Amino acid sequence: MSAAQEIDEDQPWGEVAPDAARRLLVAAVEAFAERGYHATTTRDIAGRAGMSPAALYIHYKTKEELLHRISTIGHEKALRILSSAADGPGSAADRLAQAVRSFVVWHAGHHTTARVVQYELDALGEEHRAEAVQLRRQCDAAVRRILNDGVESGEFVVPDVPGTTLAVLSLCIDVARWFNTAGRRTPEEVGESYADLVLRMVGAKK
Repeated sequence: MSAAQEIDEDQPWGEVAPDAARRLLVAAVEAFAERGYHATTTRDIAGRAGMSPAALYIHYKTKEELLHRISTIGHEKALRILSSAADGPGSAADRLAQAVRSFVVWHAGHHTTARVVQYELDALGEEHRAEAVQLRRQCDAAVRRILNDGVESGEFVVPDVPGTTLAVLSLCIDVARWFNTAGRRTPEEVGESYADLVLRMVGAKK
């Protein structure tokens, strides 16, 4: 799936307007994922979008502002996924499985975008990086809340909730690094597999 398709199929990205700003966002996602933030120039991004370098600055003042826009939308999407699962119905095991399943499906189905969101954090300026870190802490808190609920109810055996939270999120996020749309498994299949793996990790009772 191309970055353009990823953005088309995810409303928070698809609503970016006007069209020129959206095209630049798609081009930046593709370029950052392929070459890395630091190796990508504004000329590279504008060229991929079929625009002149000067046209980019009408919509984004700097390359870092483009990355900030991508990072914010991606992290807010991640938080919605995890918070929705944490606040959803069912047992702690049900909610943890849903959190992992949906988080993995997003990282696999939107792996190009997710790689930029998750692995270019250090390229953000200090203020923008702090915003992203705060969103990550909220994601961490959503998963930690599910784990604490499971421990309290006796569903989970988790001696180290903070460490296990980090392990669960890291496991899900890493899917964006290796997932290949030409591979044998679909995002949904990977999501189901990881949900089962994480439930085993926390000692969930079947």
